[in-house]
Amino acid sequence: MHVPPHELRPPASVDAPPGVVRLPALHASFVGRARELALLDDALTGSGAAVVHAVHGLGGVGKSTLAAHWAGARRQADNPIWWITADSPGALAAGLAALAAALQPALARLPQDQLKERALQWLATHDGWLLILDNVTDPEVVQPLLAHADKGRILITSRRASGWHDTAEPIHLDALAPDEAHTLLTRILTGDGTRAAPADLDGAAELCAEVGCLPLAIEQVGAYIVQTGITPRAYLRLLAEDPAYMYRKAKEGYDSERTIARIWAITLDRLTDTPLAGHLLRVLAWYAPNAIPRALIGTLGSEPAVVDAVGRLAAYSMINAREDSLDVHRLVQAVTRASDPDDPHRRPHDIARAREAAVTCLNAALPAAVDTPDSSSAWRRIVPHIDALAQHSGPDTDTALTAYVFCRAGVFLQHQLLNPLAAPYFERAGRGFTRKLGAQHPNTLTARHHLARAYQDTGDLPRAIQLYRHLLNDYEQVWGPGHAETLILHRSLAQAYGTAGDLGSAIPMLERVLDAQESLLGADHPAALTTRHTLADAYGQIGDLRKAISQYERVLTVSEEVLGPDHPDTLATRANLAGAHLSTDPDKSIDLYERLLSDQERVLGSEHPGTLTTLSSLSRACMVKGELQRAIGLYERSLQAREKSLGAKHPDTLLSRSSLGLALSAAGDMAKALPLLQQVLDDCLECLGADHPDTLTARSKLAEAHTRAGNAAQAIRTHRHSLTETERVLGTDHPDTATARHNLAVAYTVAGNTARALPLYEQTLTDRIRILGADHPQTNSVRVTLAKTHASARNHRRALLLFEQAWREAERALGTDDPGTLSRLRDLATAHLQAGQPTLSIPLYERALKDSTRLLGDDHVQTLGIRSNLATAHQSAGNRREALDGHQHSAAECRRVLGPDHPDTLGALNNLANALAQAGHRSRAIESYERLLTDCRRVFGTDDRRTGLVAANLAAMRGHRSMGTDKRALP
Repeated sequence: MHVPPHELRPPASVDAPPGVVRLPALHASFVGRARELALLDDALTGSGAAVVHAVHGLGGVGKSTLAAHWAGARRQADNPIWWITADSPGALAAGLAALAAALQPALARLPQDQLKERALQWLATHDGWLLILDNVTDPEVVQPLLAHADKGRILITSRRASGWHDTAEPIHLDALAPDEAHTLLTRILTGDGTRAAPADLDGAAELCAEVGCLPLAIEQVGAYIVQTGITPRAYLRLLAEDPAYMYRKAKEGYDSERTIARIWAITLDRLTDTPLAGHLLRVLAWYAPNAIPRALIGTLGSEPAVVDAVGRLAAYSMINAREDSLDVHRLVQAVTRASDPDDPHRRPHDIARAREAAVTCLNAALPAAVDTPDSSSAWRRIVPHIDALAQHSGPDTDTALTAYVFCRAGVFLQHQLLNPLAAPYFERAGRGFTRKLGAQHPNTLTARHHLARAYQDTGDLPRAIQLYRHLLNDYEQVWGPGHAETLILHRSLAQAYGTAGDLGSAIPMLERVLDAQESLLGADHPAALTTRHTLADAYGQIGDLRKAISQYERVLTVSEEVLGPDHPDTLATRANLAGAHLSTDPDKSIDLYERLLSDQERVLGSEHPGTLTTLSSLSRACMVKGELQRAIGLYERSLQAREKSLGAKHPDTLLSRSSLGLALSAAGDMAKALPLLQQVLDDCLECLGADHPDTLTARSKLAEAHTRAGNAAQAIRTHRHSLTETERVLGTDHPDTATARHNLAVAYTVAGNTARALPLYEQTLTDRIRILGADHPQTNSVRVTLAKTHASARNHRRALLLFEQAWREAERALGTDDPGTLSRLRDLATAHLQAGQPTLSIPLYERALKDSTRLLGDDHVQTLGIRSNLATAHQSAGNRREALDGHQHSAAECRRVLGPDHPDTLGALNNLANALAQAGHRSRAIESYERLLTDCRRVFGTDDRRTGLVAANLAAMRGHRSMGTDKRALP
């Protein structure tokens, strides 16, 4: 070979010709990567010693594209800029030889080894050059080059994430951001603006997400869409139908070695010396892509073998490994799950084996308990991966072990009160157990029992009751009608009846179950105690609080003896006992809740769900008693604790926020209450769905707050929407539907539209009688409200009939000595007085006063009120002496019991002055009005309506006008 002698001068004396550049074709549709480009600019600029960076990442993530784009922008700064494919020693040598030939074309025919050596010498003696070593598979391959080239800049791309610690500064390259991926796909589909956009880009964002925003995948699918003329949505459909085909399919002429399926197959080819690596990747494909606990691969082999396999996969960027968890790109998972008989790494048998191994690993990692703080945190780490398995595998592939894993996950979610999420697990488990073990296997029955309970707790009561009844037949066939498990199912069915408002069926069934359990198991058995507790709940629902309290107290006595005072069941019974006392004795209820809260904080902790439930119950009790500011403070405390422990969107957190909003509205703070309740409704719609019972309740509470705020039109619209949704979801026969109709009637009443309210009240009463029975407390409450509405509309005949029925029903259901019966008697007496029948009201008031004195005492506010009512009735009947004596007695008792400045005391004094005026004692009446006016100005202020009424009465008396029956009483 003849070479001009002057060309063989030392490489150190050879200057590079201008514009020595070898780069692959640049991507016109390059997008994003601002952070990585800035890192390269910062690191690979300047002069001095060689700067070496290694851009590493998953195959197809765009390492080469990034390197080429960045290098192409440096044409004015560096020379030469030389691209070498360095995936093998031979390829590296060929690239260096080509560089030497480009620097001195006259030497191009020298042997490759000589050219390679000249290139190394030239790089070692010059600066200002940029070398790109693409697709380096092993850091050792480039070590000889790095040892010589110490003056320029070298950029390496590699799938290898490890091995660069003493060679180069690594830069990890991840997938594109979603908006960048969408931009890239749009540019490909539009030819960077050179052709019109496809008529339909619907599904483009979803397609980018489906391929994990991986640039190579986006290029592949974009080119295919352009060639075939289909839409992104159509491609998604094809991908779902045959993923294996679509992952390897590209447009005509596309390099088959550059499809995403082939790219990763080449990587796995390099890992065949570690067989467990491929199996491990196939197992990981069935989990969620992020935060995979290492416990979910621990049973795949010995610890050293698993650690080694993880390390090899991580080294080639197929996974990201951290100390306690692993991440896998979702597209790697999708391709790995897609079986392909032609791909040795994705044979159908191997993928099925990996799916079963994933189930085995999940089962081994399941916590033993579902109700402890430690187990809850462990469950929360595992459930996303069980959910991924459920999404990516069909029911026909489920084994009995798969069904068991799904069932256990459902039990945990059910314990967390996430029944909408639990139900699909139980449905899947039930089908799997049925297919593998039979319809009457105990595991199958257990899964279906949990499913029925999930339906019940999500408000789908017809479906729950139907499933319970079918299950009952199976239980009786498998275990017999008197078996303990059969009795438990009977109790569950009774609970569903009770929740649906059919207490006429629920209570007798519970009583029979309790008798059977106590005979079979003994009165102290936990199952019998649970049934007695459930029966007490049912008694409370029908308003028979004496029976409810008696049952709770009996359960509590046994629980404290058998289970201990700190057992969760004992604490739960104490909570229900406190709740049973709420309507009749708020003070006692508050005392019981306070003591219970203290014990739960000691036993369970301040952030335990049971503790927070009691805190909310105590808040509600304070509201019932009228201690609104204390209730608001307690609700705020409960909300903060639930947000911290459960998160802002957990159903219990939403319930706390809703309760706080209602308390704020009751206190008149509408500026805080209305936005808070609206946000709760929005969050319920987003997190729970429109059909969830909590969503229905949230809408009802918002409407109630609008009513309190005086937003009549908004309140009516929201209540009408609430009624429509409740009727749609729960049906016309559900108690909550009747309640929603009643609330709408109240909104019309507050708005002054009695004509629209009355038919709604009448329909509500009809529904209550049909659903709950004529003597149910809720039925009677509606009856009283309807009667009062008729009375305000001067429909006295209908009002009196309803008040009479309400009193008789209360007397029959509650007995003559119940405070509720006493209230109904007083209502009836007042209705006769309002109807102009004072002579009929007097004996009723006298009976009510006698009963109230006996039941509640002389000093009770109810007794004081009835005494005043009786005096007013005598006054209306013309019995002046009885009226005057009665009002004098009433005023004296109010002053003694309530104090001289209490509003009720001032009202009684006004009534007395009225009676004096009517009896002709003008001077005494004027004197009484004058003293009362002074007190009202001091207590209420001069601008208060009550002060104005007294002033008007005094003016009328001074003007010698006859007050007659037109004298006005203080409200």
